[in-house]
Amino acid sequence: MESVMAEKWIQKAIKHPGSLHKALHVPESKTIPSGKLEKASHSENPALAKKANLAKTLKAMHRKYGGDI
Repeated sequence: MESVMAEKWIQKAIKHPGSLHKALHVPESKTIPSGKLEKASHSENPALAKKANLAKTLKAMHRKYGGDI
């Protein structure tokens, strides 16, 4: 049971889906450019920086595991 709970952390980590797209003025149907994502991860706004860092982490996980998460 504990391993199943560990696998579901991503669903709980994303509280407001689409908020990073909205903050960066990128339509949800488009991919956020890596330059904007990198700049947002160094933002003075801590909430925006956390969202951008999570997006970068999920992007890396997607590349590593091929979307099987």
